[in-house]
Amino acid sequence: MSDLGSDYEEEEQGPYLGEYEGERNERDERHGHGKATLPNGDTYEGTYENGKRHGQGTYRFKNGARYIGEYCKNKKHGQGTFIYPDGSKYDGSWVDDQRSGYGKYYYVNADCYEGEWLNHVRHGQGVYTYQDTGSKYTGTWKEGKREGSGELIHANHKYVGHFKEDRTEGKGKYVFDIGCQQHGDYIPIEQNQDDKGEEEEPQLVIIPKWKSGKVTEITIDPEPELEDEVPPPGEETGDAPGATDGVTSEQPGEDATGDGEKVEGTAEETDEPMAETQEPEGETQEPEEEETEQVEDE
Repeated sequence: MSDLGSDYEEEEQGPYLGEYEGERNERDERHGHGKATLPNGDTYEGTYENGKRHGQGTYRFKNGARYIGEYCKNKKHGQGTFIYPDGSKYDGSWVDDQRSGYGKYYYVNADCYEGEWLNHVRHGQGVYTYQDTGSKYTGTWKEGKREGSGELIHANHKYVGHFKEDRTEGKGKYVFDIGCQQHGDYIPIEQNQDDKGEEEEPQLVIIPKWKSGKVTEITIDPEPELEDEVPPPGEETGDAPGATDGVTSEQPGEDATGDGEKVEGTAEETDEPMAETQEPEGETQEPEEEETEQVEDE
């Protein structure tokens, strides 16, 4: 087995360690810069310390995968880029041979996730972009799934609310570009999966159902108008260069209407829900990154 998650352990494979060209220490261990062809056909070129890969290096697997980055005692640790056999790529932080910290994963279907990782899976704050639709989820992840507060952003609207076990659940709202927003709840509904065989017991799946509530207008309060400035006693204002009749001018680039805070309006509650679908259009299932990463050596 050639494990793409853990490279070949050179010091634990018996007396034959493959071919090596490079520097050694006084104990004849690989130490410094060197190039090795390992017994399983993989190759490594980079720095060693006391017989172990340590520092910057490039590890090439015989199946076409490769890792370019930092090592610590034979394990990927620090910043590095891993290119997988299917063409997907991870660029970011590694801890003890696993994706941990901040990094960016480019999937084989051109989707992309950028954010925090822990133990090889998405965990923490991050943004997942769906290539086919241009939609994106930005928010919290837990053990590879959307969990907690987040936003699902589409071309002309977005959903803001809570997620649980990678699905919408609980209170939230849809915000539309036309200037209104609809509040509501996603209610989990249990449904039986299609029967796959007489001997198999039917499995329950949870489908989120949108229960619509009030529709309110999104308004922006303008800034209060500036009062006329009163000149000091005895100072003329008529023909002074640059005079503006006592009214202060706007600063360059400032919006005269101001950046008001969004306030919910008092629009009537609608009897017809604006959204009856289980999930907003545009969301697709993100592919799983190569978690097993097991490749059989020939």
